Amino acid sequence: MSLPPASAARRRVHARRIEIEGFLRDDGLLDLDARLTDLKDQDYLIASGLPLYVGLERGIFKDAGLQVEGAKFASAQQVAEAMIAGRIHGSANGTASAVLGLAEITSPNLFKIICSNPSNHKLVLDQFVVPKDSPIKSIADLKGKRVASGPGIQNVTLAKIILEKNGIADPKVVELPIGQHVPALAADQLDAVYTLEPTGTAGRLKGLTRVLENGVISKYVLGAADAPWFGGSASVTTTFLKERPADAKKYIAAYARAVDFVRKNPAEVRKHIDGFTAIDPSLVQEVPLSGFTLYNEFTASDLGYFQKFFDIFTERKIFSRAVPVKPLIYVG
Repeated sequence: MSLPPASAARRRVHARRIEIEGFLRDDGLLDLDARLTDLKDQDYLIASGLPLYVGLERGIFKDAGLQVEGAKFASAQQVAEAMIAGRIHGSANGTASAVLGLAEITSPNLFKIICSNPSNHKLVLDQFVVPKDSPIKSIADLKGKRVASGPGIQNVTLAKIILEKNGIADPKVVELPIGQHVPALAADQLDAVYTLEPTGTAGRLKGLTRVLENGVISKYVLGAADAPWFGGSASVTTTFLKERPADAKKYIAAYARAVDFVRKNPAEVRKHIDGFTAIDPSLVQEVPLSGFTLYNEFTASDLGYFQKFFDIFTERKIFSRAVPVKPLIYVG
């Protein structure tokens, strides 16, 4: 029976999933394997959101005559839902691009991308992480192991593709908030996680985990280690662009200045990471910084890899239709 719709805005704070599998044994008896997963949501803040953090803390938006508030959400899905509902005017870098793609299908012409995060084995963001003393030496060794990813369809789908590319058929991946990845590995609740920085750095420096492999999306999903994976994107809603065009242009220009500041001052901007992510302040100097590609910096090759990423979600029938990337990019 369905519950009546909520009468007020809400956000999920807890989910419990029960998975039961039945197996017929050679002796004719049945075995039941059960898994109960509790998932408690927390703020979805990762290192690639740095331009927004810098813009807020260094007064870049304020200097542009804008009053910008950084809204916190537990997942990229919640960010997209808030954009559709008109509660926020856009997303920061680090918001899953595929989730934005799904939002575009649900609500056509919802947003325009103003900046994306290219990552690969050099611009480190995506990675598989295991406990420090784990005997696992490669992703292929994860067959039959307990594997988790961050929450959301993009994370789960990509984790499964990577496992499949390493010879693991019908892989099982559970969702777990990124901030819980290191504790879950350290507590022997998981054997590995597909995750995003600063998870790998935080776990390594605390002596709890080690990185199994970096840049896994470029290598296994896009097919080239140097390929840029535009997994996260900053955007503004088209409603904002239409209803407040002057403010929208100011915001986009200010966001570009924040990106420029990050690029030119990598050591200085690291202090902004600890105020917005779960990483300990003493570890921020070790976190690899994300790359950023502004709306007017995309090359034809970049757009090709971005489109290949989206096409994978169409092929997997997660996107109900093809989503062309080029029309989603903001044109100043």
